[in-house]
This record gives sequence, C-alpha cells and structure tokens, in this order.
Amino acid sequence: MTAIRTKTNLHFGLYHCLYEWLNPLYINDKANNWKSYDFVRTKAMPALYEIVNKYQPDIVWSDGDYEAPDTYWGSTEFLAWLYNDSPIKDIVVTNDRWGINDTCKHGGYWTCKDRYMPTKVPPKKWENTMTIDKGSWGFRRNANLEDYLTIEELLAIFIQTVSLGGNMLMNVGPQKDGVIAPILEERLRQVGAWMGINGEAIRGTNPWTTQNDTMVPDTWYTKKDSTVYALVLTWPSNGVLSLSAPMPTSNTTVNMIGYSGQFEWQKRSGGGIDIMFPNIPIDKLPVKYAWVLTLSNLENA
Repeated sequence: MTAIRTKTNLHFGLYHCLYEWLNPLYINDKANNWKSYDFVRTKAMPALYEIVNKYQPDIVWSDGDYEAPDTYWGSTEFLAWLYNDSPIKDIVVTNDRWGINDTCKHGGYWTCKDRYMPTKVPPKKWENTMTIDKGSWGFRRNANLEDYLTIEELLAIFIQTVSLGGNMLMNVGPQKDGVIAPILEERLRQVGAWMGINGEAIRGTNPWTTQNDTMVPDTWYTKKDSTVYALVLTWPSNGVLSLSAPMPTSNTTVNMIGYSGQFEWQKRSGGGIDIMFPNIPIDKLPVKYAWVLTLSNLENA
C-alpha cells in the first residue's frame, strides 16, 4: 500500500469476497435461510472494517454477495459508516455487489454481472469486469492459446466499453509464485503500448451523442471538449472510411493520432463523411491495430 501510494500515481483498491463457500458458519446461516448472522458477525463484517481502517483503500470492491440479501450482509449499515464516518469517507468508491438483486441498482458504480456490456450508455457510471483468459479468473496450466483474448479482441472490448461510458477491469490470474504468465504479460504490455499512443482518446473522455457508427459498426466514438475521436477497429479495404455520424464543416480537420499530416475527406451527399486513408507503409503506422482519428470542428461535435 505504501509503495503504491508513494512511488506510483495509481489508486489503491481492495477486493473483498463476502462469503466463503466452505465456512461452517456460512453454511449454517444459509441453512437457517439467512435468519442467523454468525458468519457476518464474526468474519465478513470484521474483515471489511479491518481492511478499511488498516489500509484505507480508494476502492472497496465487494463480491460474493449473490446468494444472500443485503439485510443478511449488513450492507446498509456498513456503507452508511463507510461514506459518513470512516477514514476514507471523502474519497472512497464502491461497486454494486452488496446483496442479491442489488447489482445494477445500488453502489457507487455498477458492475451488473461479469463481462457486462450494455447496448446503450447506462444512467450510472459502470464497469466491465472481465478476464483476458476467456474461461477463468485464475491462472490455468491447461489453458490453450485460443482460450486467451487476442490483442485485437481485447482492444475491441476496451474501446466499446469506454465509448459506452464505462471503465474496464481487466483481470489476469498470477501463478502460485506470483509470476504473471508471459502471454498475459504480453497482453498487458500491448494494451499499455497502445494507450501510450492513443490514450488521449480514452482518458478523460465522455460518450459522444453516437457510440458506434451505423455504416461501420466497428468504428466507435469518444469525445473530449470539442474533439470527437473515431476509434477504427478495421482498416478500410478500399482506402475510404465512410461514416454516417460525423457532420463536417468547411473547417473540419481529420488526423490520425501518432501520424503526421491531415487526412483528406469529402462530405457525403446523404450526410456524414468519407475519409481517405493514405497508403501508409506498415513501419510508419503508429499502431498495428485499432487506429484513432481526431475529428475537429464538426457541426455536431
């Protein structure tokens, strides 16, 4: 905790699973239809209060809530203390996993379910909680190559999540000695390298009026101030990207982040814009996948 806060600019968060599958106190409370509270009184809640008071995390990420109601867990009382009287009351953020049927309704932000991806921008801040391993939250020695998301798949999920106003929790499972497997390390480094070029289209952005384009569904949008970002997952085969959502003006400019020079464009007769992609040598491309265009001075920015 001290190293994270003094040597990095990361926010420190802690995960806490409310229940324990094989704990006899939990099994007994469950058998009593949640009318007894021995497990909550002696284990779950003392652990929560301890991690808050001892480690003072910026995020309390609750899990393991989905068998019992929040009245069993004592969630209302804990959250009231957390937000009003705890040592982190002015900075803490929580998720929505505090009791059965609480997800997508309560909490500081929504997770709803693992790998949640809404079809439109939700009314509350949300998070896509997912894994690079398609089938597990932990390290699997028997995982095959196809069990891991490719960098193209991973960026597609990431970009869609941000375009819809969400954050993405990208999980990797370490080995028993704490080592991150090389394929997982590679994915993390690939995302980091992509963000090193295109981070301005992600950090501090908001959803635009349109999230993805009707003419090119694998083009997604974000916005920051008066700039609209078009995040293009597939390079146009004919060299022309035809978009229906952006409405250009005579002052509109189109650039690709990481590449010098403006892109030529034409206004579409039925509305929208045709963007001409130049023949860029592969070694001159800023990234190998998921290219970002900045659209300035749009009529509908």
